[in-house]
Amino acid sequence: MSTDLADLAARIGPVLVFFVAITVVAEIADTAGVFDVAGHWTARAGRHRTLVLWLLFVVLAVVCTVVLSLDTTAVLLTPVGLAVAAQLGVSPVPFALTTLWLANTASMLLPVSNLTNLLALHRFEELGKSHGDYVRLAAAPAAAAVVGTVVVLWLLHRRDLSGRYDLEAPAEPHDTVLLRISAAVCLAIGPLFAVGLSPAWVSSGAALVLLVAVAFRSPATLRHLSVPWQMAVGVAVLFVVVDVALGHGLRSVLRDVAGSGTGDGALLRVGAVGAAGANVVNNLPAYAALEAVTADHPTRLMALLVGVNVGPLVTPWASLATLLWAQRCRARGVRINAGRLAVQGLACAVLSGGLALGALVLVR
Repeated sequence: MSTDLADLAARIGPVLVFFVAITVVAEIADTAGVFDVAGHWTARAGRHRTLVLWLLFVVLAVVCTVVLSLDTTAVLLTPVGLAVAAQLGVSPVPFALTTLWLANTASMLLPVSNLTNLLALHRFEELGKSHGDYVRLAAAPAAAAVVGTVVVLWLLHRRDLSGRYDLEAPAEPHDTVLLRISAAVCLAIGPLFAVGLSPAWVSSGAALVLLVAVAFRSPATLRHLSVPWQMAVGVAVLFVVVDVALGHGLRSVLRDVAGSGTGDGALLRVGAVGAAGANVVNNLPAYAALEAVTADHPTRLMALLVGVNVGPLVTPWASLATLLWAQRCRARGVRINAGRLAVQGLACAVLSGGLALGALVLVR
């Protein structure tokens, strides 16, 4: 038992270090005004056309999700989109759903884009595959998922996204030195993640640089910095519970449900089971449980990631990002009917997930 727990700690330890460190990076970047300036730049670059503004915001959401993880998009980019929409007098709903859906569906490309990806990377390495192999296998499904999401968003909200806006979002004053340091760190970590350096080491180094910068430029900010220790502990406990359940019969049940093989139907089955599990319980425990019966082949693992990353758009608890997004929307006074959200989320999950699995079948 002690050996099993040590192996589990070795797997999830670096993931939790990354989660805490990247949250610190995101919090400081937000305080420094990186996301605020990015949002204002997007509004100015839109040239008074709502559709162009939204498309630029899509690009911003995708980049933020890929490089800084889905939770960063949900927590920090959601209020930026809602604030810009309010200042420009356009509907906030397309911008709210853009952050919610792309936070999930755009989280496929890099291991750091989603905690599930980091866990999967460990299994990829056990199968003799590298970080580059992961990115190459994920590239086509990731692109397909984003395209599907954008198509659904446009079809549902094309009326709100037509026309022009008259106001320019005003630039907010910021500490320019801290802003530039934070922006440079955010721009640097993306390529470092992409080339395969340890996400835990890169994010920890980035967090350390920003903490030192804040200590010199704005020491009072350190007292208000939110570090998700409780959430990290909760995730650790969750994985221990899943590990114990797998050792007491859950593995055999899931093996029957998930099936076997790497044929077209088998991959679609794995993706569908992953999506269903994520919407029933949450994407993290769903992945942790189903990984045990899909880790025999990289393509099956990628199909599972499509399910648990792209699929959790129906229930409000399907991913942590969805819960964080809902909190930010309520704080801004934006409310979307839960039933309508579930129906539209299902449409997006089916199209985006189906396209992603189709792309995986073609490139496997």
